[in-house]
Amino acid sequence: MSVTRDRIGYVGYARDATHGARTHSPRESVMASKPPTSDPVQDAPRVSPPKHAAAGIPAVAHSLRIAQQQMGARRTARTLLKVNQKNGFDCPGCAWPEGDHRHTAEFCENGAKAVAEEATVRRVTPEFFAAHSLPDLATRSGYWLGQQGRITQPMLLERDAGGEAGDHYRPVSWERAFAIIAEELTALDSPDEALFYTSGRTSNEAAFLLQLFAREFGTNNLPDCSNMCHESSGSALSETIGIGKGSVSLEDLHQADLIIVAGQNPGTNHPRMLSALEKAKASGAKIISVNPLPEAGLERFKNPQTPQGLLKGTSLTDLFLQIRIGGDQALFRLLNKLILNTPGAVDETFVRDHTHGYEEFAAAAEAADWDETLAATGLERAVIERTLAMVLASRRTIVCWAMGLTQHKHSVPTIREVVNFLLLRGNIGRPGAGVCPVRGHSNVQGDRTMGIFERPAPAFLDALDREFGITSPRHHGYDVVRSIEALRDGKAKVFFAMGGNFVAATPDTDVTEAAMRRARLTVHVSTKLNRSHAVTGARALILPTLGRTDKDVQGGVRQIVTVEDSMGMVHASRGNLPPASPHLLSEPAIVARMARATLGPGSATPWEDFEKDYARIRDRIARVVPGFEDFNARVARPGGFRLPHAPRDERRFPTATGKANFTAAPVEYPALPAGRLLLQTLRSHDQYNTTIYGLDDRYRGIEGGRRVVLVNAEDAAELGLADGSYTDLVSEWKDGVERRAPGFRVVHYPTARGCAAAYYPETNVLVPLGSTADTSNTPASKSVVVRFEAVG
Repeated sequence: MSVTRDRIGYVGYARDATHGARTHSPRESVMASKPPTSDPVQDAPRVSPPKHAAAGIPAVAHSLRIAQQQMGARRTARTLLKVNQKNGFDCPGCAWPEGDHRHTAEFCENGAKAVAEEATVRRVTPEFFAAHSLPDLATRSGYWLGQQGRITQPMLLERDAGGEAGDHYRPVSWERAFAIIAEELTALDSPDEALFYTSGRTSNEAAFLLQLFAREFGTNNLPDCSNMCHESSGSALSETIGIGKGSVSLEDLHQADLIIVAGQNPGTNHPRMLSALEKAKASGAKIISVNPLPEAGLERFKNPQTPQGLLKGTSLTDLFLQIRIGGDQALFRLLNKLILNTPGAVDETFVRDHTHGYEEFAAAAEAADWDETLAATGLERAVIERTLAMVLASRRTIVCWAMGLTQHKHSVPTIREVVNFLLLRGNIGRPGAGVCPVRGHSNVQGDRTMGIFERPAPAFLDALDREFGITSPRHHGYDVVRSIEALRDGKAKVFFAMGGNFVAATPDTDVTEAAMRRARLTVHVSTKLNRSHAVTGARALILPTLGRTDKDVQGGVRQIVTVEDSMGMVHASRGNLPPASPHLLSEPAIVARMARATLGPGSATPWEDFEKDYARIRDRIARVVPGFEDFNARVARPGGFRLPHAPRDERRFPTATGKANFTAAPVEYPALPAGRLLLQTLRSHDQYNTTIYGLDDRYRGIEGGRRVVLVNAEDAAELGLADGSYTDLVSEWKDGVERRAPGFRVVHYPTARGCAAAYYPETNVLVPLGSTADTSNTPASKSVVVRFEAVG
């Protein structure tokens, strides 16, 4: 066996001792590019006009270029042809569902990037960590860190060791790593001093084991990425329809008469959704998009899977409502008033038989005011009237939304107003109609289903306790924001993350990083490097794990894991590549071994059996989680199975009233002081959450950089912001505390008046921990009041 490395630990050829197969061929390593040795400048982008169509030949070319840079040609073909196939692996990107009939290339541009990042032939070895100290890593961008490749061995850093020993991660055995975790956990004064965070890429099996371990250990501190994205959706839907998930299927989208896409950019964040919208259009559906920014994917979709799509494409949006940031509740409130005032528009039978609270809601809706709505939304009256006409012409209406609705102070009442809108015309529990919150990470919905929740339902805990003979804690745990506060205040001392990039994903960056550094131990189960590995407790562990693309063999038997998509379908995922290193463990194995080390022989839970055979985990899930009965047999069927959804399936609403609940709340929208703009944080096209694939945002015309702020040209003229000038963004809060994000290039862009936009995580520093949505406690990252200060 020969191994070649460059000075940063790139592996050119290696043999996997566990599986007896090369991790990649010499030809693949030659064709794939090495990771960058220097960090590219990101604050001098090139700018061109935004595009008006998404996908097409450029998307195909960019996907293949990125894939070949990371994987090489043969590995690219071998891997991408297995993405989202019934006998393949689930894309580690978004949670958009797959249909029964799947294209050979059942992936999108950003899905290809996600797969390429995980299946890369680049490697981060102990030699890399020897060459790069913690202070060095802390100066690197998230893009550079992610480009280095897959982590190959467990690593330990002990800051208190001092000198060089405290500045570098060093290899550590798995046995010693688990002993350290057990040592720190058992030394806590209370189990509630430990935090167990979960990323949405974690499988159902690993998530179930993690929450089981946490509760047997004695805490409900199970923050997860839902706390930062769709928690507002879950809060609003649980109250109004009795289940915190969407009520539509992929087939419903194809059957709809009207689809309203609000606060969402599917062309970048959920590109395969464009195919569903294209199919709906072909069946006669109308589409209304509601967004402060025009987005290329909702203007025209050039489907790369069809000749017609490549040549011409499909115009998707019939009506674009360029709404002011945070004005969505006011818009839907006025639409509801107009529906109430239109004879025959209300589905009176549905309202009578299936809803509660109609009178109070109707009284609140009648108070909606045209002038206030126009001020809140920035829309013209004629546009709202045209919207109403399209609504009244539709018998089957779906409302889709994402972070543009969920990350405001008033997000929960906004989504409740969307539910009111659908209930009025009987559009829940009807084919082709319903609520459609579009989730992000591939299994973020499944993790919550598996019990990753700081406020679990008593019925779930009762079932868990009966099955395992434990006594789960009943008091609520910490969500993401409260976890950061607990670390900051010394109330939490151990932080364990199953995937994700917690430090970069969370708000109030400086406060969060200082809080993490107060921990006694930080542990990250990861495939690749990210910013969180450079912001550590006194001790820090990086535990490298198998990815979704990797084969998982336990006890000589190939294992599968399962995921739940954004529409409640559960299906299997089977990796097809040899693992990136013989030293990797699977996520279920990591949890099981951590539990055995911490809980010791006193635990009756068969952790070792769970590690050896994930089917045994699924047998237990089947007895604990409703809807998973006969789990192993059902998930073995091609395509998996659909979880029950009472509102959709039976028009039964498991709420406190036994019916779907209309709600009434005061209309809210962000105030905008003179000389300020409302900033929303967003993704670039070369990005998935905090994972930066590249430095371009092709559809918005940004190339080679990320520190840009998009400002309406008229607003810019009033504020004296020349196109191409540089500015600091300063957020202002009622407590008088200001936060600054320095050095952003001004880009004149067709945003809504009074609004601006910039990428996260660079702008997370502007959002204080205390700026959260009422009820859900989700960071309010979509409505940040900022002023602009010229760079000296």
